[in-house]
Amino acid sequence: MTLAAEAVVRKAITVEAPVERAFAVFTQRFDDIKPRDHNLLTVPIVETVFEPHVGGHIYDRGEDGSVCRWARVLVFEPPTRVVFSWDIGPTWQLETDTANASEVEVRFVAEGPSRTRVELEHRYIDRHGPGWESVYAGVENDGGWPLYLARYAELVNA
Repeated sequence: MTLAAEAVVRKAITVEAPVERAFAVFTQRFDDIKPRDHNLLTVPIVETVFEPHVGGHIYDRGEDGSVCRWARVLVFEPPTRVVFSWDIGPTWQLETDTANASEVEVRFVAEGPSRTRVELEHRYIDRHGPGWESVYAGVENDGGWPLYLARYAELVNA
């Protein structure tokens, strides 16, 4: 397996919802998808905000008002696609050099009028440099993207 192939995590899930609803739940309810204990702040998180436009951010707001912007919205194409950066490095701290950030693309593919396949690809993980494998392991394991997608599916299917 090549380095590039190893530096990609792909996950998919199918939900019983029209593509528009599937997209809206992911982007508008990301606060309910992201676990509160996935936290880079020194205080508890009161909300996670997904700004729904190119140039926006995904950020956590702490109970003291502090903010941690850990992703940048790179592509926002409702209801089929969103791409955001992953500005969290191998030591699970913010990565300030955008050249060292990976990307997450989420595609929403209608499989019928009330069924959508959600395909998530976390790519360019090797851009994080030495130790990138810890980012890969963290997002690939059950506490990473599989957890987020399971929480997302519960919201969509509720």
